[in-house]
Amino acid sequence: MEKYLLGIDLGGTNLRIAVVTLEGHLIEEINVKTESDKGPDHVINQMIQLCEGFLQKRNIEAIGIGSPGPLDVKQGIILSPNNLPGWDHIPLVEMLEKALQKKVVLDNDANAAALAEAVIGSGKGKESVFYMTVSTGIGGGFVYRNQLIQGAHFCTGEIGNMIIDREGPQHPSLNIGSLETLASGTAVKRLGTERLGITGHAGEVFAMAMNGEKEAKVIVEQMLTSLAKGIANIVHTIDPDMIVLGGGVMQSKEYILPLILDKVNDYLYPQLRNKVQIECASLGTKAGVIGAALLTQQASFQ
Repeated sequence: MEKYLLGIDLGGTNLRIAVVTLEGHLIEEINVKTESDKGPDHVINQMIQLCEGFLQKRNIEAIGIGSPGPLDVKQGIILSPNNLPGWDHIPLVEMLEKALQKKVVLDNDANAAALAEAVIGSGKGKESVFYMTVSTGIGGGFVYRNQLIQGAHFCTGEIGNMIIDREGPQHPSLNIGSLETLASGTAVKRLGTERLGITGHAGEVFAMAMNGEKEAKVIVEQMLTSLAKGIANIVHTIDPDMIVLGGGVMQSKEYILPLILDKVNDYLYPQLRNKVQIECASLGTKAGVIGAALLTQQASFQ
């Protein structure tokens, strides 16, 4: 009987669970509301029930979970994510292994998406791929030869706290002027509210900029300059074959990607200009759940 993997993408809004082949191809999935406001016990029970349904139909080898951080990856514990209220030191791996009798692994959701994009997405065939998610926050993951690089303390890719402008905005848990405070969707929305009076999301600012609204274009210009500095810092640090850009902000990729490509060169050594490919993610919302499944195949978890 053919073996499969099970991937779980645990988000504050949506809970995705999918059956994935050992090579990373998605076979079957289900997407439900997380209902995180009902507490971790409710969510975990729902997770177990959905997994049991797949286990009854498929020969599942192992289960991987991509979750918001902070995490204790080694112990399989979710610590205190901002978008999962009440999830304080939840031993999720232990709970699922006990209930489902399968090997379970846990890692950051950005790492999971990075792995999927590197193995079967935009970075397929490249030796070294750095994935950046630019959304409500900014995160990342580094994959070398299809192996996720996690670091001594499982914090490789935590680029949101990188300092871009020491005179920039403050944040309760990040450095002043960090990349996330200057280049995330949240940053664009904040400036849009302050300067343009928008009440929705960052996409409104991008739409206004594309329509020629002067102040919106200034906001986007500032955001992309900060993002380009962050990308250049990554390139100078690890010199990857490719940077893959994902996350909600990249829904406006037709407008912003050419601007990013142009700006990044301004901050690179001459010998690096136009050498590192910068591409948009190709797997969309499926990257997290596919990558979660693929986590089980990583040497560090076996």
